[in-house]
Amino acid sequence: MNSPDQIAPASAAEPAPAVYEQPLNERMRTFLRLDFLYQQALYHEERTDSWSTRAAVGSLLEILAITARGDIRSEVLKELERQMSVMHEYQTRPGVDSSRLRAVLSNLARLRTELNNAGALFMQRLRDSEFLNSIKHRSTIPGGTCEFDLPDYRHWLDQPFEVRSAAFDDWMKTIRPLCDAVIELLWLTREAARPRLETAAGGSFHLTFEKDNPCQLLRLTLPAGTNLFPEISGSHHRCSIRFLSWTDVNARPTQTAEDVRFLLTTCG
Repeated sequence: MNSPDQIAPASAAEPAPAVYEQPLNERMRTFLRLDFLYQQALYHEERTDSWSTRAAVGSLLEILAITARGDIRSEVLKELERQMSVMHEYQTRPGVDSSRLRAVLSNLARLRTELNNAGALFMQRLRDSEFLNSIKHRSTIPGGTCEFDLPDYRHWLDQPFEVRSAAFDDWMKTIRPLCDAVIELLWLTREAARPRLETAAGGSFHLTFEKDNPCQLLRLTLPAGTNLFPEISGSHHRCSIRFLSWTDVNARPTQTAEDVRFLLTTCG
């Protein structure tokens, strides 16, 4: 296995290193789930077949389900304000690229304005959609969105891609201010920290965080092609990492007895 300290950006012909992320608080957990579903929706909405449209609609409905729990918009706005405050503090530090900093601040301000302008009930239009609600209710049943259950859904899926795409893009416009802000916040969180080389003795690693310097997100990087993957448990106080060896889908992974070198990034 190659050492992680040799990890470099992958070329077009080389597989990328494997990066695993672990959220350490509920807000970061929600942000990562929203990012995952949003990227999934964006991926499928560009494909013209009806199966991809089904997948895109499924991702959209899951985003609506997540945002129905708690005031996610308020959490995102608070984090935007916090990041803007951090960026303003950088202005007084020597060696800072002022033009890049201004660009980041401008983007954060734009995202904050768009999310504020969307209003507290910006998702209500989608929640009130009879068409989306019928799909959501039937989606709780295995195979519940078959054509005999939802003939109107089947009819819409049979429409030309341009028709389906226009409708889906209209729905995406509603969630875009929130999801774009989440993507930017995650990027800033990841970019603000630098990785360090660590060794898990016997495949096990324990980490305790400073009380005055909380961590929101852990990132572990392993070389491409390794048969190891991490199992992470813990909280914003401490966490444990076990590296398990993968065989195949018919065998239970087991913890490796070898020392494992990996890159660890603690994102505050």
